[in-house]
Amino acid sequence: MRVATDVIATDDGPGRGDDVLNLAQRVDRLPNTRYQALLLMVIGTAWFLDVLDVSSMTYVLAPISRALSLTAHQSGLLVSAGFIGMAIGGTGAGMLADRFGRKIVFQYSMVVSGVASLLLAISWSFESMLAFRFLLGLGMGAEYPVAAALLAEITPTRNRGRVVAWVSQIAGASAFIAAGLLSFFLISWIGWRGFFAVEGFLAAFVLVVRRIVPESPRWFENRGRFAEAEQVMREIERRTEQAYGRPLAEPGAPKYDERATAKARFGILELFSRRYIGRTLMAWTLWLCFAGGYYGLQSWIGKLLADSGISIAQSIKLVLLMVLWAIPGGITSGWLCDKLGRKATLCSFMMASAAAAYVYGQATSQNELLVSGSVMQFFFFGVWAALYAYTGDVFPTLARSTGAGSAATFGRLGSIVSPLVIPVVMASYGTPGVFLLTGVIPFLIAVLAVLLLGPETKGRVLEEVSR
Repeated sequence: MRVATDVIATDDGPGRGDDVLNLAQRVDRLPNTRYQALLLMVIGTAWFLDVLDVSSMTYVLAPISRALSLTAHQSGLLVSAGFIGMAIGGTGAGMLADRFGRKIVFQYSMVVSGVASLLLAISWSFESMLAFRFLLGLGMGAEYPVAAALLAEITPTRNRGRVVAWVSQIAGASAFIAAGLLSFFLISWIGWRGFFAVEGFLAAFVLVVRRIVPESPRWFENRGRFAEAEQVMREIERRTEQAYGRPLAEPGAPKYDERATAKARFGILELFSRRYIGRTLMAWTLWLCFAGGYYGLQSWIGKLLADSGISIAQSIKLVLLMVLWAIPGGITSGWLCDKLGRKATLCSFMMASAAAAYVYGQATSQNELLVSGSVMQFFFFGVWAALYAYTGDVFPTLARSTGAGSAATFGRLGSIVSPLVIPVVMASYGTPGVFLLTGVIPFLIAVLAVLLLGPETKGRVLEEVSR
């Protein structure tokens, strides 16, 4: 296994005498082995726990509302409290991960989430639950920006799109189904408090297994810590070669160098540079419109079914049957990300989501709700797959976690407002108006933002996309 040591020019001029680490070529020639699969599975816990928590509100909001005698407004506040925490946690954790490293933030987010989940299990009033939902949101908000950066930075270009998409969506869809199954059994057995207790113990388990995840060598290089970048990259290569059973292929000649320079700006400032301002606005609009619409509708689907006269147990069954279509939706979208490109996949699935949401809003019978809801979930999760794959691509290593975190924050902001707006819209325009005004229209605005401002990243290494 040979490491290229040619010296290439940087923004400071000629090579500075340091061996070029050639990380882009070394990562790109890594084969798929059980070691890579293990890393992807562990990093995927970020999406699993995030979606498990958010999805739980679809299933447990109705029994919590009844147990605590909450009004519709209080129910909306409870949903929004978690998103407020996620909004703050997303940008804050993104900046911390760009400054101090991906791994340490990845670990501490689990500590916060685990403690908050256990506190929710013993919450005694609406006010206490509101505070603990906010705290849980802080921990969960930290998950995505770190996971997005890690996955993008250790995955080869040839399959980066589908790997990020598949990991996020298989984990996410599995979590949504797990939330439904846990809710279905636990609510009837030990109530919604038992669900949050399980979440807390699960966070403790994940905290332990995440110790195997390495720091991103690209982050080390970008921070000027070249010896540590080389050490981590060699360990990844050693573990990969061991699992592969034969020597790795030689890396290609070095083409890119993302080392930090004296001129480089940190984190959030870089997002407003002339090079990245368009991408930043695109990502913020995309997340605001889609995530806001999605979470608003998703959090209320079960309660809307219950309010229409369907029992809580039956509404959970219906939602669970719909979400079974999320897994093939995410897998299809991930495959298309590396075949058609991120932009084409993202926009086509988002337009289909808009159409499906409109039909669901018009449905009246249980069969119509089930069929249109299943189609809607297929495309919803297909959008999420492409969204995750795309967002991590468009920002440089210098600000990748900050960019992804700030975009997710805008998504959370939309998610905060949407559950509060839905009761007002429903009172004036009914269920069809809810799906049109909080789903269809925002989704179409997001499509326009991507088409006008977003770059295509298919088949391009991160260092090339960053230029």
